[in-house]
Amino acid sequence: MGDELWFAEQFEARRPRLRAVAYRMLGSLSDADDALQEAWIRTTRSDGAAIESIDGWLVTLVGRVCIDMLRARRARPEQPTGTWLPEPVVSVDGSLDPEHATLVADSVGLALLVVMESLDPAERLAFVLHDMFGVPFDEIAPIVDRSPVAARQLASRARRRLRGTSTMPDVDVPTQRRVVDAFLTAARAGDFDGLLQVLDPDVVFRVDAGSRPGLAPALLTGAADVAEHTAGVGPRFATLCEPALVNGAAGIIARSGSAVVAVVGLTVVAHRITEIDLVLDPDKLAGVTISQ
Repeated sequence: MGDELWFAEQFEARRPRLRAVAYRMLGSLSDADDALQEAWIRTTRSDGAAIESIDGWLVTLVGRVCIDMLRARRARPEQPTGTWLPEPVVSVDGSLDPEHATLVADSVGLALLVVMESLDPAERLAFVLHDMFGVPFDEIAPIVDRSPVAARQLASRARRRLRGTSTMPDVDVPTQRRVVDAFLTAARAGDFDGLLQVLDPDVVFRVDAGSRPGLAPALLTGAADVAEHTAGVGPRFATLCEPALVNGAAGIIARSGSAVVAVVGLTVVAHRITEIDLVLDPDKLAGVTISQ
């Protein structure tokens, strides 16, 4: 009973950080909560006296659970149709509460999570634990059944695959907001030329409609195609939209009454929008908690 109480205190004190680890690994808040539940169950079978550093031990425990979940996800024969996007973290007042801020620290936007989804589970774990949470490679190595040198190589390979992608936004949120506001103004007016001015020539527009495919094209690339589509649907859709922080960056939410019907994550690089991620999946939107 003494160990159980001690584990409970340590686990709860570190829950925001552990949830952030799981979110980066899984790209899903609901899956992250499942991972924490499984990690908590595993603590009940552990000996607290044998643990040298509870911080590192809990992070690696959650990492073990997450890599098991990622491998199970990849092993499923059925794959979802359309485009997959992460569950967004949203705020409407320009700030995030401490737990939400921990979730999306270090510019972990929707676009970066999409790219991270393409990584091998072991690469993703090595990158997340080492580069984002400072876990030493000798602690990562047993989780991925590799040597510390091989674990370092996994993180390096992940880093190379992420480098050069247009997923790291301008750090100045007010600048992002000005670009997003210009985009929203042009969308409301159906202004094709105005949209072209704020879209990167190689912009990528992804839509996750979940169980409702056909609501919008799953993928568009290039400023002309994205501007044409946005100008066509914008005057109707944009009337429901309002500014928000989406995963810590300037974004948009759409509401019908009190219900959130869409979340739009935008990546602004050099004053142009390079990525637009539109979440329409009702299951993911049902889990959206507006931090305000």
